[in-house]
Amino acid sequence: MNKIQTRIKTPFGEVIIEGESPQEILSILEDMPENFVESVSDFVSNKMTPSGAQLKGIVEITTEGPVIVTREKLTHYEAVGLVLYGSEEKSNTASKITKLLESSGIKSMVPARLNEMTKRGKVFKPNPSKTDFKLTIQGEKWIEDDIITKIRGKMG
Repeated sequence: MNKIQTRIKTPFGEVIIEGESPQEILSILEDMPENFVESVSDFVSNKMTPSGAQLKGIVEITTEGPVIVTREKLTHYEAVGLVLYGSEEKSNTASKITKLLESSGIKSMVPARLNEMTKRGKVFKPNPSKTDFKLTIQGEKWIEDDIITKIRGKMG
């Protein structure tokens, strides 16, 4: 007999449940712990970025990338920095950062901010022929010591 699948979209991707019959799939779903999706989402978020726990409540890691979820007022520089900090290898392109900020409800001239942040030593281009920007060590410390601390202070 053929197997059937159910695909469930979650914040971290897709969960696929397979069974011999619809009843078997329902049974598997009923046996799942109540907070299964949240637990897996937290686990994936923490694995994808070692800074996942630090960013909890500030930046949420989605399948698109890091999205800012804090309600605190941020400067455009802070928003760009947080998106880079939550990105894989703390690196991203200006166009991707722009899209992620738009998903966060923030409109910013990202290329101009990145240019200014480069002059301030917060970001750099690891490969000048590519469009990726990466946080410098100074930029990472700025996010960890200043921005996250400031937001945590207001949230707590």
